[in-house]
Amino acid sequence: MTPGIRLLALIFGLTGVMHFVVPRVFDAIVPPWLPGWMPSARTLVYVSGVAEIAGAIGLLLPGTRVLAAWGLIALLIAVFPANVQMLLEARARDTALWWQLALWIRLPMQPLLIWFVWRSAIHIP
Repeated sequence: MTPGIRLLALIFGLTGVMHFVVPRVFDAIVPPWLPGWMPSARTLVYVSGVAEIAGAIGLLLPGTRVLAAWGLIALLIAVFPANVQMLLEARARDTALWWQLALWIRLPMQPLLIWFVWRSAIHIP
């Protein structure tokens, strides 16, 4: 198992656990424009937390690593609107400029994280 796989499992595992420890933080960034037929914000937070934890565990197991990586890539794409929503909320609340800049920087980091998952778990040279 590579250090990259271990790092990704740690990142996704910890982030997934945080969905249950401080769900209100994640509730706040669920985009309000989601259709009415979608589950509640809290349900989406819990589902994404379970998905992150399952993905982290899946990365650690050679037999499920590739499937887990594809699942995490899909999850990273699905939650991208929440990252945008977090930035919009910060701007609306006129939060500190450094925090807004950090959130702007976070947006292009998402494709880099997708690439890192792909490179570490799917496309292994």
